[in-house]
Amino acid sequence: MKTNEAVKGSQMEPLSGLKVIEMGQLIAGPFAAKTLADFGADVVKIEPPKVGDALRKWRLLKDGTSVWWQVQSRNKRSLSLDLRQADAQDIVRALAKEADILIENFRPGTLEGWGLDPDKLIELNPKLIILRISGYGQTGPYKDKPGFGVVAEAMGGLRHLTAEPGRVPVRVGVSIGDTLASLHGVIGILLALQERHRSGKGQVIDVALYEAVFNCMESLLPEYSAFGEVRQAAGSALPGIAPSNAYQCADGGYVLVAGNGDSIFKRLMRLIGREDLGSDPALENNDGRVKRVQELDQAIGTWAKAVTTDKALELLDSVAVPAGRIYTVADIANDPHYRARENIQVIQMQDGSNLEVPGVLPKLSRTPGSIKTLAPTIGQNTDEVLKEIGLSEAQIASLKERGVAFTQ
Repeated sequence: MKTNEAVKGSQMEPLSGLKVIEMGQLIAGPFAAKTLADFGADVVKIEPPKVGDALRKWRLLKDGTSVWWQVQSRNKRSLSLDLRQADAQDIVRALAKEADILIENFRPGTLEGWGLDPDKLIELNPKLIILRISGYGQTGPYKDKPGFGVVAEAMGGLRHLTAEPGRVPVRVGVSIGDTLASLHGVIGILLALQERHRSGKGQVIDVALYEAVFNCMESLLPEYSAFGEVRQAAGSALPGIAPSNAYQCADGGYVLVAGNGDSIFKRLMRLIGREDLGSDPALENNDGRVKRVQELDQAIGTWAKAVTTDKALELLDSVAVPAGRIYTVADIANDPHYRARENIQVIQMQDGSNLEVPGVLPKLSRTPGSIKTLAPTIGQNTDEVLKEIGLSEAQIASLKERGVAFTQ
């Protein structure tokens, strides 16, 4: 299905009726707003004149615009303003009076520099919920430092673990720190909306990129606190949980095997012809297996080298041992499970060409989200948004002449 052929409003989406102002740029703020827009929120994205959001020029471009843009800004409307000008700041205040949510991911102090302090905006609209995403948060000794996702991933503890032992840590190949912060921001918004049902009041949500990463670091801190243990990089293995690793097969491919459940481990050992290990009382539980993880990895690795990747997966599936191969995006695009669950959807671009994009997540049984509109051009919706706050055509024309507002 070409998603822009879908009937808008065919059923009520969970966030229908919510008004959102997005003042973010690039990844963290816009991803959060995209998630809300996918589920029915009316998101007005404020972009600088002429150039728009820098993401428009990131990665690979089609007809001068990033194809990533079609994912990050679908279902949004674009209002282009020069926020350095007082009239543009007044427009933001007018929008904020009627909005439910405002999202921004500028460096701390940027909103305040424009006279758009969150406290003042909430005075104008006591029900307003403001999400602020930044590298280090709105408080603390590092708050004024610039922070991108890659730095947050390092400070949050993730980068130290993403390496082969003894080799330089590598970054995750996507901006995972930004996305984790976005998702924490969405959680914060939904929590604040729920609380607003009781109190009738908005509030400020302060999300730091590094904190979002740190929040996903599992047992890292308590292990250090209790034992002085500093977890080290372990390549494809999962330290402290065994067996769980990547094993090379006869054809050079790798099979990922998660045999760390107690009953799963017994089935795995039976499959690879090592019932001696599967029936060993010392290996019955994870703590015992961890002590002999090298022995277990060697046994599984020996078995894997004798079969192809496809055969290994077939055999592992036959005994219900969690396993998989390492996917490239080509594998993803051609996988029937991705297609069956509508993880990949097709949109029709303005030139008539088709583009495959990620589907909408999470999946709701009764009120699912959807892709309703293509990502906008710079200022595509400037006129309609300004009319909605009561400006006349003459006033809008004046704003454009003075460089306050812009339509491409």
